[in-house]
Amino acid sequence: MPGTTTGWVGWVVFAGVVMFAVGLFNGIEGLVALFRQDYYHVTASGLLVHVKYNTWGWTLLAFGVLMMFAGYGVLVGQNWARVVGVVFAVLNALVNLAFIAAYPVWITLTIVLDIIVIYALIVHGREARAFRA
Repeated sequence: MPGTTTGWVGWVVFAGVVMFAVGLFNGIEGLVALFRQDYYHVTASGLLVHVKYNTWGWTLLAFGVLMMFAGYGVLVGQNWARVVGVVFAVLNALVNLAFIAAYPVWITLTIVLDIIVIYALIVHGREARAFRA
């Protein structure tokens, strides 16, 4: 029945919370890259993509803020936030994959959370509309 909310809407709520958390993780990771570059396992020249950690830090900080806003949008049932959330989760996973040598455990966790968000928003995202109403 269209407009009916089932228990699967929990995946959408979970995706919104995870998007907010991934955004926060990216923000922390970005700030560390900006202020404490010696924290990472390899130098910037040892990364898959040859950029300075300052560039990576600003990129992650921007992704973090945008993911947090999109996560909030998903939690309040906005359709635009679902689309933006999927796009940012894919881009975030790819950006983090390029920097996996810098901090493998943290980045692997972020990529796994991105994949969960993509699944939840694509498969169960339509129920967010019914949940909002």
